[in-house]
Amino acid sequence: MQKTQTLKLAARATAVAALAAVISVPAAAQISDDVVRIGIMSDMAGPYSGNGGPGSVLAARMAIEDFGGKVNGKNIELLVVDDQNKPDVGLNAARKWLEVDKVDAIIGGSASSIALGVQTLMKEKQKPYLIAGTVSDALTGKSCSPMSVQFLVDTYAMPKAGVQTMLNQGIKTFFFVTVDYAFGAAFQAAATKFIEAAGAKVVGSVKHPLGATDFSSYLLQAQSSGAKGIVILNAGLDLSNALKQANEFKISAGGQAVSVFGMTINSIAAMGLDVAKGLQFTDPWYWDRTEETRAWANRFMPRYNNQPPTHIMAANYGAMMHYLKSVQAAGTDAGPAVMAKMKSTPVNDITGKNMMIREDGQLMRPVYAVRVKQPAQMKGKFDFYDVMAELPADAVMRPLSEGGCDFVKK
Repeated sequence: MQKTQTLKLAARATAVAALAAVISVPAAAQISDDVVRIGIMSDMAGPYSGNGGPGSVLAARMAIEDFGGKVNGKNIELLVVDDQNKPDVGLNAARKWLEVDKVDAIIGGSASSIALGVQTLMKEKQKPYLIAGTVSDALTGKSCSPMSVQFLVDTYAMPKAGVQTMLNQGIKTFFFVTVDYAFGAAFQAAATKFIEAAGAKVVGSVKHPLGATDFSSYLLQAQSSGAKGIVILNAGLDLSNALKQANEFKISAGGQAVSVFGMTINSIAAMGLDVAKGLQFTDPWYWDRTEETRAWANRFMPRYNNQPPTHIMAANYGAMMHYLKSVQAAGTDAGPAVMAKMKSTPVNDITGKNMMIREDGQLMRPVYAVRVKQPAQMKGKFDFYDVMAELPADAVMRPLSEGGCDFVKK
């Protein structure tokens, strides 16, 4: 009898000890493969490489360095791929990362066709997808995913702000010069909706291929349309080339306003202030806006050929930093737990303060109305913008009820 009781007590003690061991396991033990592994994909050498590309990789590395290089005692590893703006390349890279390399999260910013496919893969694998550079509004709308966060603006927010700016100047007729893929189509469709809702009119449009160098025929069509506002809907080198040639054709001097609904600062640097001066658009982040952003940019530029960071590069820093903070707080790199922590925790870093991630994955950030300075107004190198106003997130982001995201509570 005594022996049986002794055995029972020993068994109970063993069970309690085992339970105590489980409870005392540090959070670091919940990190899969003993490493937090993040993949970052972008156009590294093509027409959009100056928007993000190597600069986005540097910004992400800086976030890892600023975080301390480890999370919950485990190493942080960054994998990089050039998706070449090709869906098959990007999707194959994402599959390999997920199935072979055991990547825990992907940061992406390239062609919309790539991002939409990667988002589907990440949803299936229950891994966080941090969008920092791709702007299709479908990513938080009809193609939304509970495993994704849009860290920047999209093809709803940018045209909404841009159209309103032009309408305020009395422009009532519009012509679009649009890049021929999903990004351009979404941009033009949204802008057309805002124009027509205001009682104005789109008198015509023309599409050009990605990576075009000669915009003369497209610009001549726009010029001959008689539209008071000519809107160029592209990005990267396409945008720089189009604006340079519009300046050569003296379209603005002829009384037609040439506008863009969003651009990155590298495009301004490429075309020069003599071409870009006076352009008005909205930007979700500007390196020279605050002491904090300037301090970060002044660390970034010496490592990036003394060029200024774009809002896409800054967003990659912010996405990486918020992800690592969330892994640390969750005590695990398990996708759903990390995503829950990301959505419940305000974003506070060089990209903004007290910004919350909405249910559909949209980071609710303000947007800044900026105007490119005249050369004589510059106070220093890359002091390109006058920040004219801060537009609150609720004024420019698509209302949650209009997005069509299937998992959003009705």
